[in-house]
Amino acid sequence: MKRVADIILAFVLLAVLSPVFVFAALGIFVSSKGPILYRAKRVGRGGKCFEMLKFRSMHVHSGGPVITGYKDSRVFAFGAFLRQSKIDELPQFINVLLGQMSVVGPRPEDPKIVAGHYTDWMMETLTVRPGITSSGAVYYYLHGERLIDPADPEGSYIKRILSAKLAVERAYLERASFASDFKIMARTIPTILSPAFSGVNIQPDARDLARATRWAPVRFGAQE
Repeated sequence: MKRVADIILAFVLLAVLSPVFVFAALGIFVSSKGPILYRAKRVGRGGKCFEMLKFRSMHVHSGGPVITGYKDSRVFAFGAFLRQSKIDELPQFINVLLGQMSVVGPRPEDPKIVAGHYTDWMMETLTVRPGITSSGAVYYYLHGERLIDPADPEGSYIKRILSAKLAVERAYLERASFASDFKIMARTIPTILSPAFSGVNIQPDARDLARATRWAPVRFGAQE
């Protein structure tokens, strides 16, 4: 049932959002030389690698760490807008149609991070299809990005964010259902819009935060 819902939702959103795709493609074309899409290597269900599609937001052959820091010099101006609005993630609905991703599921990580830093309990998040959004993604959007050190984005991500985000993902898997997936999707939209509306107060799901502490310290607020 989840797979059928993924396919239907992906088809509908790809059709409805087609003007946004055209807008993004034209913006990238006039802003930076190179392909419209970026194919990011990620680890999916069962540890199988796949190419996750994104609208390209960085200059070609930029190199550097796999994690993007705040005001990263590799990101061109229009690309920064795509990242801020999460429009860069929309091509992943194609990955959903291909069966590589689900609409809701643990966010996939780079093979380098999985190979070097995943523990046994983290590997359990690879038992399902990765998702475009998730409880962990909502937590990260609200709480994690400000903890990225521009001088060491990859190191600070691994030290300050990775275990907490994956613990939230792991906790959600214990209660995931068709209904809860729709709630995650509904929570994602105001989360993305919240920076533009300072009065909007979005909180991560308290159940996931509480359960996640079995694997890693997870707090919403100041964190070292």
